[in-house]
Amino acid sequence: MITLKLATSLDGRIATASGESRWITGPKAREIVHRLRAEHHAVVVGIATALADDPELTVRTSGYDGPQPTRVVLDSRQRLTPACKLVATAREIPTYVVTVTAPEPHLVDAGVRVLQVEAISDDRADLKAVVARLAAEGLADLFVEGGGQVAASFLRRGLVDRLEWFRAPIVIGGEGRPAIGALALQALAKAPGFRRIETNDVGDDVWERYTRV
Repeated sequence: MITLKLATSLDGRIATASGESRWITGPKAREIVHRLRAEHHAVVVGIATALADDPELTVRTSGYDGPQPTRVVLDSRQRLTPACKLVATAREIPTYVVTVTAPEPHLVDAGVRVLQVEAISDDRADLKAVVARLAAEGLADLFVEGGGQVAASFLRRGLVDRLEWFRAPIVIGGEGRPAIGALALQALAKAPGFRRIETNDVGDDVWERYTRV
């Protein structure tokens, strides 16, 4: 089961043109995201998000004392550094890097589990191979947190089963960074389809939940 989480403005942007993104949604929405992380085996991000935000990708919510989800970074060229939070805490919280090249010693020595998978065009990992490999590692429920290119890649491959979409009551404009990158659609009939199953107000934001049709 693969869940894609999006936290956007009303016009579907996740950051300004300069990259400012903290915080688009409010504290109540962010609290729910932490709870959703706890319901999945692993949290997945792309290398661009990992480098730009230096996230922890942990569950940080009051009263939670359960296991932390595994962190997974799609990092074809293994650009994560020992100084980043994900690598620095890899011996405390399981952390995976998915790549198309041989494991880098600086990641392995830090306790990161490096998974090498087959590449497709542009030296990017084949996402279906990534999902299969993670499932073989016992990571069957994935919570994909972005950014836009990662979201588009999972949607293009038909791998998204559920959407958790948080919308803030702001408009960023066309120069902002889109939540979903190019899908190369030629016809509306080819667009990924979802059915809304729930809508909730969370503070000033709206939380919409969808399942694939």
